[in-house]
Amino acid sequence: MSRPLAWLGAYSPGRLALPDAKPTRSQMYAPRGVWLDAGRLIVCDSGNHRILIWNAIPSEDREPADIVLGQATFEDEGPAAHGRGPGNGFHLPTGVIVVDGKLIVADPWHHRVLVWNAVPDRSDVPPDYAIGQNSLSDVERNRGRAVGRDTLYWPYGVGWVAGRLHVADTGNRRVLIWDGLPSRDEPADVVLGQPDEHSADENRGGPVSHASFRWPHAIAGTGDLLWVSDAGNHRVLGWNGRPDGDRAADWVLGQKDFSSAWEMPHGGQGSSRLRFPYSITLCNNGPVGCSAGSDSGKDGCLAVADTANNRVLFWEMPPASRHGAPAEAVIGQIDFAGNGENRWDAVLHDTLCWPYGICMHDGLLAVADSGNNRVMLWDCRKG
Repeated sequence: MSRPLAWLGAYSPGRLALPDAKPTRSQMYAPRGVWLDAGRLIVCDSGNHRILIWNAIPSEDREPADIVLGQATFEDEGPAAHGRGPGNGFHLPTGVIVVDGKLIVADPWHHRVLVWNAVPDRSDVPPDYAIGQNSLSDVERNRGRAVGRDTLYWPYGVGWVAGRLHVADTGNRRVLIWDGLPSRDEPADVVLGQPDEHSADENRGGPVSHASFRWPHAIAGTGDLLWVSDAGNHRVLGWNGRPDGDRAADWVLGQKDFSSAWEMPHGGQGSSRLRFPYSITLCNNGPVGCSAGSDSGKDGCLAVADTANNRVLFWEMPPASRHGAPAEAVIGQIDFAGNGENRWDAVLHDTLCWPYGICMHDGLLAVADSGNNRVMLWDCRKG
Protein backbone atom coordinates (compact mmCIF):
# COMPACT_ATOMS: atom_id res chain seq x y z
CA MET A 1 0.00 0.00 0.00
CA SER A 2 1.30 3.48 -0.85
CA ARG A 3 2.20 5.35 2.31
CA PRO A 4 3.55 8.79 3.26
CA LEU A 5 7.11 8.72 4.60
CA ALA A 6 7.94 12.33 5.49
CA TRP A 7 6.14 15.64 5.89
CA LEU A 8 8.27 18.68 4.98
CA GLY A 9 7.09 22.22 5.62
CA ALA A 10 4.03 23.42 7.48
CA TYR A 11 2.40 21.55 10.30
CA SER A 12 -1.25 22.21 10.96
CA PRO A 13 -2.31 23.02 14.54
CA GLY A 14 -5.32 20.92 15.31
CA ARG A 15 -4.96 19.49 11.77
CA LEU A 16 -7.24 22.25 10.46
CA ALA A 17 -5.52 25.66 10.31
CA LEU A 18 -2.17 26.28 8.67
CA PRO A 19 0.53 28.12 10.64
CA ASP A 20 2.24 31.34 9.61
CA ALA A 21 4.12 30.78 6.35
CA LYS A 22 7.12 32.89 7.41
CA PRO A 23 10.16 31.44 5.60
CA THR A 24 12.67 29.34 7.53
CA ARG A 25 14.86 26.35 6.74
CA SER A 26 11.85 24.08 7.22
CA GLN A 27 8.85 26.29 6.45
CA MET A 28 7.37 26.76 2.96
CA TYR A 29 4.66 28.83 1.35
CA ALA A 30 2.72 27.33 -1.58
CA PRO A 31 5.48 25.15 -3.11
CA ARG A 32 4.73 24.39 -6.77
CA GLY A 33 7.66 22.38 -8.13
CA VAL A 34 9.76 19.48 -6.94
CA TRP A 35 12.68 17.34 -8.17
CA LEU A 36 13.86 14.06 -6.71
CA ASP A 37 16.78 11.79 -7.56
CA ALA A 38 18.85 9.18 -5.74
CA GLY A 39 20.47 11.60 -3.32
CA ARG A 40 18.80 15.00 -3.51
CA LEU A 41 15.47 16.79 -3.09
CA ILE A 42 14.92 20.21 -4.68
CA VAL A 43 11.77 22.28 -4.07
CA CYS A 44 10.42 25.41 -5.74
CA ASP A 45 9.15 27.24 -2.65
CA SER A 46 7.13 29.40 -4.99
CA GLY A 47 5.33 31.69 -2.56
CA ASN A 48 8.64 32.61 -0.95
CA HIS A 49 10.31 33.07 -4.38
CA ARG A 50 13.17 30.69 -3.66
CA ILE A 51 14.61 27.22 -4.25
CA LEU A 52 15.32 24.87 -1.34
CA ILE A 53 17.79 21.99 -1.65
CA TRP A 54 18.20 18.97 0.61
CA ASN A 55 21.54 17.22 0.05
CA ALA A 56 20.04 13.87 1.05
CA ILE A 57 16.52 12.48 0.81
CA PRO A 58 14.73 13.49 4.03
CA SER A 59 13.52 10.64 6.20
CA GLU A 60 12.04 12.57 9.13
CA ASP A 61 9.22 15.11 9.30
CA ARG A 62 10.23 18.77 9.06
CA GLU A 63 13.88 18.17 8.20
CA PRO A 64 15.44 21.55 7.38
CA ALA A 65 16.85 22.34 3.95
CA ASP A 66 20.60 22.65 3.43
CA ILE A 67 20.72 25.30 0.70
CA VAL A 68 18.57 28.25 -0.39
CA LEU A 69 18.77 29.94 -3.80
CA GLY A 70 17.11 33.19 -4.80
CA GLN A 71 17.33 34.75 -1.33
CA ALA A 72 20.28 35.91 0.78
CA THR A 73 19.15 33.89 3.82
CA PHE A 74 16.53 31.32 4.78
CA GLU A 75 14.50 34.07 6.47
CA ASP A 76 14.18 36.34 3.41
CA GLU A 77 11.32 36.29 0.93
CA GLY A 78 9.95 38.34 -1.93
CA PRO A 79 10.35 38.46 -5.71
CA ALA A 80 13.67 39.39 -7.31
CA ALA A 81 15.68 38.34 -4.25
CA HIS A 82 13.91 40.59 -1.76
CA GLY A 83 14.57 43.66 -3.88
CA ARG A 84 18.19 42.87 -4.81
CA GLY A 85 17.17 42.36 -8.43
CA PRO A 86 16.44 39.53 -10.86
CA GLY A 87 20.10 38.64 -11.42
CA ASN A 88 20.00 36.44 -8.33
CA GLY A 89 16.28 36.17 -7.66
CA PHE A 90 13.05 34.55 -8.83
CA HIS A 91 9.45 35.51 -9.35
CA LEU A 92 7.30 32.47 -8.55
CA PRO A 93 9.69 29.65 -9.57
CA THR A 94 7.59 26.66 -10.59
CA GLY A 95 9.48 23.97 -12.52
CA VAL A 96 12.80 22.32 -11.70
CA ILE A 97 14.94 19.52 -13.15
CA VAL A 98 18.57 18.38 -12.98
CA VAL A 99 20.24 17.32 -16.25
CA ASP A 100 23.80 15.99 -16.34
CA GLY A 101 24.57 17.78 -13.10
CA LYS A 102 23.08 21.09 -14.28
CA LEU A 103 20.23 22.74 -12.37
CA ILE A 104 17.41 24.10 -14.57
CA VAL A 105 14.59 26.22 -13.10
CA ALA A 106 11.49 27.70 -14.73
CA ASP A 107 11.14 31.31 -13.53
CA PRO A 108 7.81 32.12 -15.23
CA TRP A 109 7.06 35.65 -14.06
CA HIS A 110 10.52 36.70 -15.20
CA HIS A 111 9.76 34.97 -18.52
CA ARG A 112 12.89 32.82 -18.52
CA VAL A 113 14.47 29.49 -17.70
CA LEU A 114 17.55 29.68 -15.48
CA VAL A 115 20.58 27.38 -15.73
CA TRP A 116 23.32 26.61 -13.20
CA ASN A 117 26.21 24.69 -14.77
CA ALA A 118 26.41 22.67 -11.54
CA VAL A 119 23.93 22.21 -8.71
CA PRO A 120 25.14 24.72 -6.08
CA ASP A 121 26.75 23.35 -2.93
CA ARG A 122 26.17 26.56 -0.97
CA SER A 123 23.40 29.13 -0.64
CA ASP A 124 22.76 32.29 -2.66
CA VAL A 125 24.65 31.22 -5.79
CA PRO A 126 23.43 33.11 -8.89
CA PRO A 127 22.56 31.22 -12.10
CA ASP A 128 25.08 31.08 -14.92
CA TYR A 129 22.66 32.18 -17.63
CA ALA A 130 19.02 32.54 -18.65
CA ILE A 131 17.22 31.01 -21.61
CA GLY A 132 14.67 33.41 -23.08
CA GLN A 133 16.32 36.67 -22.04
CA ASN A 134 19.32 38.67 -23.22
CA SER A 135 20.84 38.77 -19.73
CA LEU A 136 20.08 37.90 -16.11
CA SER A 137 18.85 41.47 -15.59
CA ASP A 138 16.21 41.32 -18.35
CA VAL A 139 12.69 40.14 -17.44
CA GLU A 140 10.35 41.36 -20.21
CA ARG A 141 7.94 38.85 -21.69
CA ASN A 142 9.04 37.64 -25.11
CA ARG A 143 12.20 39.74 -24.69
CA GLY A 144 10.05 42.85 -25.23
CA ARG A 145 9.33 42.05 -28.87
CA ALA A 146 7.31 39.73 -31.11
CA VAL A 147 6.94 36.06 -30.28
CA GLY A 148 9.70 33.91 -31.75
CA ARG A 149 11.58 30.65 -31.29
CA ASP A 150 13.87 32.32 -28.72
CA THR A 151 11.22 34.09 -26.59
CA LEU A 152 9.21 33.01 -23.55
CA TYR A 153 6.04 34.19 -21.81
CA TRP A 154 5.20 32.56 -18.48
CA PRO A 155 7.26 29.37 -18.94
CA TYR A 156 5.88 27.23 -16.09
CA GLY A 157 7.38 23.83 -16.83
CA VAL A 158 10.63 22.20 -17.94
CA GLY A 159 11.30 18.59 -18.93
CA TRP A 160 14.20 16.56 -20.25
CA VAL A 161 13.03 13.81 -22.60
CA ALA A 162 15.25 11.66 -24.83
CA GLY A 163 18.14 14.13 -24.77
CA ARG A 164 16.02 17.18 -25.50
CA LEU A 165 15.00 20.17 -23.36
CA HIS A 166 11.25 20.84 -23.42
CA VAL A 167 9.78 24.08 -22.04
CA ALA A 168 6.08 24.64 -21.43
CA ASP A 169 5.83 28.20 -22.75
CA THR A 170 2.47 28.61 -21.08
CA GLY A 171 1.68 32.23 -21.94
CA ASN A 172 2.41 31.58 -25.60
CA ARG A 173 0.26 28.39 -25.54
CA ARG A 174 3.01 26.15 -26.88
CA VAL A 175 5.88 23.81 -26.03
CA LEU A 176 9.39 24.66 -27.22
CA ILE A 177 11.90 21.86 -27.82
CA TRP A 178 15.68 22.11 -28.11
CA ASP A 179 17.91 19.28 -29.32
CA GLY A 180 20.06 19.38 -26.20
CA LEU A 181 20.57 22.12 -23.62
CA PRO A 182 20.58 25.52 -25.37
CA SER A 183 22.70 28.57 -24.75
CA ARG A 184 20.93 31.76 -23.74
CA ASP A 185 20.38 32.93 -27.31
CA GLU A 186 19.81 29.65 -29.13
CA PRO A 187 16.34 29.42 -30.75
CA ALA A 188 14.22 26.32 -30.21
CA ASP A 189 14.39 23.57 -32.81
CA VAL A 190 10.68 22.67 -32.57
CA VAL A 191 7.50 24.65 -31.82
CA LEU A 192 4.68 22.36 -30.72
CA GLY A 193 1.09 23.61 -30.41
CA GLN A 194 1.18 26.59 -32.76
CA PRO A 195 1.16 26.77 -36.59
CA ASP A 196 4.34 28.88 -36.62
CA GLU A 197 6.87 30.46 -34.28
CA HIS A 198 5.09 33.83 -34.19
CA SER A 199 1.63 32.61 -33.12
CA ALA A 200 0.48 32.53 -29.49
CA ASP A 201 -3.31 32.12 -29.60
CA GLU A 202 -5.18 29.99 -27.08
CA ASN A 203 -6.12 26.72 -28.81
CA ARG A 204 -4.62 28.12 -32.01
CA GLY A 205 -7.41 30.70 -32.14
CA GLY A 206 -10.16 28.09 -32.50
CA PRO A 207 -11.86 25.24 -30.66
CA VAL A 208 -9.89 22.78 -28.56
CA SER A 209 -8.30 20.09 -30.74
CA HIS A 210 -5.65 17.38 -30.87
CA ALA A 211 -3.08 20.01 -31.95
CA SER A 212 -3.76 22.85 -29.50
CA PHE A 213 -3.01 23.99 -25.95
CA ARG A 214 -4.69 26.31 -23.51
CA TRP A 215 -2.21 26.14 -20.59
CA PRO A 216 0.60 23.68 -21.29
CA HIS A 217 2.27 23.19 -17.95
CA ALA A 218 4.50 20.13 -17.53
CA ILE A 219 6.35 17.59 -19.68
CA ALA A 220 7.43 13.97 -19.20
CA GLY A 221 8.18 11.07 -21.47
CA THR A 222 10.59 8.69 -23.14
CA GLY A 223 11.78 8.23 -26.70
CA ASP A 224 8.54 6.32 -27.39
CA LEU A 225 5.94 8.64 -25.83
CA LEU A 226 5.96 12.36 -25.02
CA TRP A 227 3.35 13.65 -22.56
CA VAL A 228 2.30 17.28 -21.91
CA SER A 229 -0.18 18.38 -19.25
CA ASP A 230 -2.58 20.84 -20.90
CA ALA A 231 -3.93 22.12 -17.59
CA GLY A 232 -6.31 24.75 -18.97
CA ASN A 233 -8.08 22.15 -21.12
CA HIS A 234 -8.17 19.68 -18.19
CA ARG A 235 -6.27 16.97 -20.03
CA VAL A 236 -2.90 15.36 -20.73
CA LEU A 237 -1.83 14.93 -24.36
CA GLY A 238 0.54 12.27 -25.68
CA TRP A 239 2.63 11.99 -28.86
CA ASN A 240 4.09 8.80 -30.28
CA GLY A 241 7.81 9.02 -30.81
CA ARG A 242 9.74 12.25 -31.10
CA PRO A 243 7.95 15.31 -32.52
CA ASP A 244 10.32 16.99 -34.98
CA GLY A 245 7.76 19.65 -35.86
CA ASP A 246 4.28 20.78 -34.96
CA ARG A 247 1.86 17.85 -35.20
CA ALA A 248 -1.31 16.53 -33.65
CA ALA A 249 -1.30 14.46 -30.46
CA ASP A 250 -1.99 10.71 -30.59
CA TRP A 251 -3.31 10.23 -27.04
CA VAL A 252 -5.52 12.12 -24.60
CA LEU A 253 -6.13 11.47 -20.90
CA GLY A 254 -8.74 13.28 -18.84
CA GLN A 255 -11.24 13.86 -21.67
CA LYS A 256 -13.36 11.53 -23.79
CA ASP A 257 -11.92 12.89 -27.06
CA PHE A 258 -9.65 15.59 -28.47
CA SER A 259 -12.45 18.14 -28.91
CA SER A 260 -13.62 18.09 -25.26
CA ALA A 261 -12.34 20.29 -22.45
CA TRP A 262 -14.90 19.75 -19.69
CA GLU A 263 -13.86 20.91 -16.23
CA MET A 264 -16.74 19.39 -14.25
CA PRO A 265 -18.50 16.70 -16.33
CA HIS A 266 -21.92 15.46 -15.31
CA GLY A 267 -21.66 12.60 -12.84
CA GLY A 268 -18.36 13.61 -11.23
CA GLN A 269 -14.73 13.19 -12.14
CA GLY A 270 -14.31 9.47 -11.45
CA SER A 271 -11.19 7.71 -12.76
CA SER A 272 -11.06 9.17 -16.27
CA ARG A 273 -11.48 12.93 -15.82
CA LEU A 274 -9.03 15.63 -14.78
CA ARG A 275 -9.40 19.14 -13.40
CA PHE A 276 -6.36 21.41 -13.85
CA PRO A 277 -3.64 18.74 -14.09
CA TYR A 278 -0.59 20.88 -13.42
CA SER A 279 2.16 18.27 -13.21
CA ILE A 280 3.15 14.85 -14.53
CA THR A 281 5.98 12.40 -13.91
CA LEU A 282 6.97 8.96 -15.14
CA CYS A 283 7.71 6.10 -12.78
CA ASN A 284 8.74 2.48 -13.16
CA ASN A 285 6.79 1.24 -10.16
CA GLY A 286 3.32 2.58 -9.46
CA PRO A 287 1.30 2.12 -6.26
CA VAL A 288 -0.77 -0.88 -5.34
CA GLY A 289 -3.72 -0.96 -7.72
CA CYS A 290 -1.57 0.02 -10.71
CA SER A 291 -0.50 -3.02 -12.69
CA ALA A 292 2.63 -1.42 -14.14
CA GLY A 293 5.93 -2.30 -12.57
CA SER A 294 9.37 -3.61 -13.28
CA ASP A 295 8.10 -7.17 -13.82
CA SER A 296 4.71 -6.44 -15.37
CA GLY A 297 5.67 -6.17 -19.02
CA LYS A 298 4.37 -2.59 -19.02
CA ASP A 299 6.48 0.51 -19.59
CA GLY A 300 5.93 1.91 -16.11
CA CYS A 301 3.34 4.44 -14.97
CA LEU A 302 2.45 8.03 -15.75
CA ALA A 303 1.52 9.88 -12.56
CA VAL A 304 -0.63 13.01 -12.92
CA ALA A 305 -1.18 15.71 -10.29
CA ASP A 306 -4.94 16.21 -10.68
CA THR A 307 -4.59 19.48 -8.83
CA ALA A 308 -8.14 20.80 -8.41
CA ASN A 309 -9.37 17.30 -7.52
CA ASN A 310 -6.77 17.12 -4.75
CA ARG A 311 -5.31 13.79 -5.81
CA VAL A 312 -2.59 12.06 -7.83
CA LEU A 313 -3.68 9.53 -10.48
CA PHE A 314 -1.67 6.73 -12.09
CA TRP A 315 -1.96 5.23 -15.58
CA GLU A 316 -0.02 2.23 -16.88
CA MET A 317 2.03 2.96 -19.99
CA PRO A 318 0.85 2.80 -22.66
CA PRO A 319 -2.75 3.45 -21.54
CA ALA A 320 -5.53 0.99 -22.30
CA SER A 321 -6.99 3.26 -25.00
CA ARG A 322 -6.02 6.41 -26.90
CA HIS A 323 -8.97 8.47 -25.66
CA GLY A 324 -9.98 8.90 -22.04
CA ALA A 325 -8.54 5.70 -20.53
CA PRO A 326 -9.37 5.36 -16.82
CA ALA A 327 -6.63 5.69 -14.22
CA GLU A 328 -5.65 2.58 -12.31
CA ALA A 329 -4.76 4.01 -8.90
CA VAL A 330 -5.20 7.14 -6.79
CA ILE A 331 -3.55 8.70 -3.75
CA GLY A 332 -4.85 11.63 -1.71
CA GLN A 333 -8.45 10.38 -1.86
CA ILE A 334 -10.06 7.21 -0.54
CA ASP A 335 -11.35 6.30 -4.01
CA PHE A 336 -11.92 7.79 -7.46
CA ALA A 337 -15.17 9.45 -6.33
CA GLY A 338 -13.49 11.77 -3.81
CA ASN A 339 -12.13 15.18 -4.77
CA GLY A 340 -12.28 17.37 -1.63
CA GLU A 341 -9.46 19.46 -0.24
CA ASN A 342 -7.95 17.29 2.50
CA ARG A 343 -10.98 15.04 1.89
CA TRP A 344 -13.13 17.82 3.48
CA ASP A 345 -11.82 16.64 6.82
CA ALA A 346 -8.39 17.51 8.24
CA VAL A 347 -4.77 17.98 7.18
CA LEU A 348 -3.36 14.46 7.53
CA HIS A 349 -0.28 12.69 6.21
CA ASP A 350 -2.28 11.09 3.38
CA THR A 351 -4.48 14.05 2.36
CA LEU A 352 -3.78 16.67 -0.30
CA CYS A 353 -4.84 20.24 -1.03
CA TRP A 354 -3.99 21.47 -4.52
CA PRO A 355 -1.03 19.19 -5.27
CA TYR A 356 0.79 21.30 -7.84
CA GLY A 357 4.09 19.53 -8.58
CA ILE A 358 5.18 15.89 -8.51
CA CYS A 359 8.33 13.93 -9.22
CA MET A 360 9.02 10.21 -8.86
CA HIS A 361 12.32 8.34 -8.59
CA ASP A 362 12.75 4.63 -7.91
CA GLY A 363 9.29 4.27 -6.37
CA LEU A 364 9.55 7.37 -4.15
CA LEU A 365 7.06 10.11 -4.99
CA ALA A 366 7.53 13.75 -3.96
CA VAL A 367 4.38 15.90 -3.99
CA ALA A 368 4.44 19.69 -3.76
CA ASP A 369 1.21 19.94 -1.75
CA SER A 370 0.79 23.63 -2.46
CA GLY A 371 -2.44 24.34 -0.57
CA ASN A 372 -1.01 22.76 2.58
CA ASN A 373 2.33 24.65 2.37
CA ARG A 374 4.31 21.43 2.39
CA VAL A 375 6.04 18.69 0.40
CA MET A 376 5.06 15.09 1.09
CA LEU A 377 7.25 12.08 0.31
CA TRP A 378 5.30 8.90 -0.51
CA ASP A 379 6.59 5.35 -0.76
CA CYS A 380 4.90 3.89 -3.84
CA ARG A 381 7.01 0.75 -4.08
CA LYS A 382 5.10 -2.51 -4.17
CA GLY A 383 5.79 -5.10 -1.53
